Amino acid sequence: MQQPQQPQQPSPVINAAITGKVQRQFPRLETITSPTVDTAAGAYYLNRAAQTLRKWACLENGPLCPIRINGRLAWYVADIKRILGGAQ
Repeated sequence: MQQPQQPQQPSPVINAAITGKVQRQFPRLETITSPTVDTAAGAYYLNRAAQTLRKWACLENGPLCPIRINGRLAWYVADIKRILGGAQ
């Protein structure tokens, strides 16, 4: 007698095609060597939505301020660590 097969989970690629979202992997904050990160990474480390960080930049009322590089936002890693209590 054959065992019933377990349903397989859709692969991330198929899941991304269905939902329209791709999961991005971020390194640990301690391992980042560049002085800034993009908005998606900053939001991940601060456990906020990326749109929240964009709003902070637009209204200039958030706990940290980004720099603008060719029209894109960059967030200082040192500021993120300071907010998270890991200031060096």
